[in-house]
Amino acid sequence: QVQLVESGGGLVQAGDSLRLSCAASGRAFDSYIMGWFRQAPGKEREFVAAISRPGSGTAYPDFAKGRFTISRENAKKTVYLQMNSLKPEGKAIYYCAADENTVIGYTPKEYKYWGQGTQVTGSS
Repeated sequence: QVQLVESGGGLVQAGDSLRLSCAASGRAFDSYIMGWFRQAPGKEREFVAAISRPGSGTAYPDFAKGRFTISRENAKKTVYLQMNSLKPEGKAIYYCAADENTVIGYTPKEYKYWGQGTQVTGSS
């Protein structure tokens, strides 16, 4: 089992950059696929990025490609989401997720463990 705590959210303006962090505790961090999702008010939770166990593989939806970067430091049990060229629309809570699957998942159902989320306002 793993516990996840996100940090780094805040108020941003168009064009800003922001880095979110997700610190994990519990059993071996490098045994988990890690993902980021977001959920805006009244909308379903949507996929933002994911990274493989060793960090060599990543995946993004179209809106995030070229602007968002997911990375991980297994020794620190931390995964990051670097967001550049932020857009003013799309206020959302960003969630960190983990799963023991061997392949990257793209839907919330594919992740067993979740953090409480960190609020990002004024971005998309």
